[in-house]
Amino acid sequence: MEHTSSRRPEELIVSGYQRSANQASPHHHDDDVDLEQLVNDMNSSVESLQSTQEDTALLLNNGHVHAPHHHHGHPAYLGQSQVHRRHTPAPPLSSPSRLKQSQPMHIQAVRCLKEEQQLRPASLPAIPNPFPELCSPAGSPVLSPLQTSDSHIVKVWSEDGAGKVVEIPADMTARDVCQLLVYKSHCVDDNTWTLVEHHPILSLERCLEDHELVVQVQASMSSDSKFLFRKNYAKYEFFRNPLNFFPEHMVAWCHESDGSIPQAQLLQNFLNSSSCPEIQGFLYVKEPGRKSWKKLYMLLRRSGLYYSTKGTSKEPRHLQLLSDLEDSNIFTIITGRKLHNAPTDYQFCIKPNKARSDCKELKMLCAEDEQSRTCWMTAFRLLKFGIVLYQNYNVPQQRKSANSSFSAPVRSVSENSLVAMDFSGRTGRVIDNPVEAQSAALEEGQTWRKRTHRMNVLGSPSPLHPPSLSSVIHRTQLWFHGRIMREEAHKMIIQQGQVDGLFLVRDSQSNPKAFVLTLCHHQKIKHFQILPCEEDGQVFFSLDDGATKFTDLIHLVEFYQLNRGVLPCKLKHPCTAVAL
Repeated sequence: MEHTSSRRPEELIVSGYQRSANQASPHHHDDDVDLEQLVNDMNSSVESLQSTQEDTALLLNNGHVHAPHHHHGHPAYLGQSQVHRRHTPAPPLSSPSRLKQSQPMHIQAVRCLKEEQQLRPASLPAIPNPFPELCSPAGSPVLSPLQTSDSHIVKVWSEDGAGKVVEIPADMTARDVCQLLVYKSHCVDDNTWTLVEHHPILSLERCLEDHELVVQVQASMSSDSKFLFRKNYAKYEFFRNPLNFFPEHMVAWCHESDGSIPQAQLLQNFLNSSSCPEIQGFLYVKEPGRKSWKKLYMLLRRSGLYYSTKGTSKEPRHLQLLSDLEDSNIFTIITGRKLHNAPTDYQFCIKPNKARSDCKELKMLCAEDEQSRTCWMTAFRLLKFGIVLYQNYNVPQQRKSANSSFSAPVRSVSENSLVAMDFSGRTGRVIDNPVEAQSAALEEGQTWRKRTHRMNVLGSPSPLHPPSLSSVIHRTQLWFHGRIMREEAHKMIIQQGQVDGLFLVRDSQSNPKAFVLTLCHHQKIKHFQILPCEEDGQVFFSLDDGATKFTDLIHLVEFYQLNRGVLPCKLKHPCTAVAL
């Protein structure tokens, strides 16, 4: 039990100081400190603090006084303050000479700038800010993130309906976005991926050029429009086979020269800005505000698309400008001919950049066949962009050795490396004779059939392709699309570019045990039925009524990638659909 409450504070201070002094020095008898004077000084300082409490606004922490720092070195004052906190009764609130316990105080959070300016002497210069970039809203990433941010949100859709949101800078091109999506989706970067500008209300589509800025294109699109991510093998096919894209009767320069034109010279005529190439021919033009079409003789030049008001006359007084090339883009119409009452299925249109969802400003056109439509649309791109398209075509070849930020390993096989080989001798040789190549193909097919038959006779089927696995292993391949309709197969081939060798395999609608090979050749889509045939209890697949048999569809596709056989061309480009 403590008895210190009956003693005075002065006695406590003296005893406390004496105990501290005795512990600090063994010769405390010789200490000549005036204790009475020290106690008087400390009492006077405490009273002065109590009297000036209202004016100086001392901070109170649960009723305990925080003494100035110069008293902390005296152990006598520490003892007095401890006794005062523990045993001194709380003073009444009416006594102004006592400290008030736990009294809330108002602290101004914002200084008055006017008073500071008045109190600051005019002779004192302002202190410069050593870090202006941190305090300036224009240069601070924390204070103004929206002003300094250069990123934009773009959503890209795949053909299966899935979407992926990517954040890209304003100067990112369509090629860079495709490489980013290829990297994120773990696809094979064979330089055939493209971004497609899709307008569902207008039923229009076009492939973005590799150099176009995606953010700028998105700014010109309507709210219902979107970007699609798919392959397009025909994007630069005209650089490899220009004569297939530009028939001589449609190129005025070739028509007037009255002779065959070399491929290099034909392309130079389009890429050279000083030349004046011209595409000519008849097109159906939809009349504005009506569903009727009018057949007109058209001329495509660098200055724009013209039509003749008098037959096939090219005189300037008979030519009328239909659309320019600079502020317009060419689109493919993806709906059937019934929607616009078109005379043929080969529709396309020229859309001004300022037109968002207004059909009145669209120039609807229709060609006689697919080759004519491809020629008009390819010439439009070449005359508008010129040498930039050729640079886009050469960039993938130049980047093969360089490392890109979003580069994926290029694992595509060149079509020129797929040739028929003969390995019957000690060394292999390339079979140049097509008759010999076809004979070798038949012989190879017979060899596969005999090998499988021998394994069945021995009672141990192939461990790599057992019967249960051979019937479903093709479903893991990119070129197999399951139970899709004939029209859907046509649509996929057209969307990914009608180049020779583009193919897919699907289930047959008429025969549940058969399959169908859909192949594009000379811009025409053909279908070949793959029928199953059974021999000695083993099921085979064949395209030529059992002349060449294969244990599964993977063997069949790999064989016709190397050999044409009964097909019009080799299988070169699988029609694939990626899932983002």
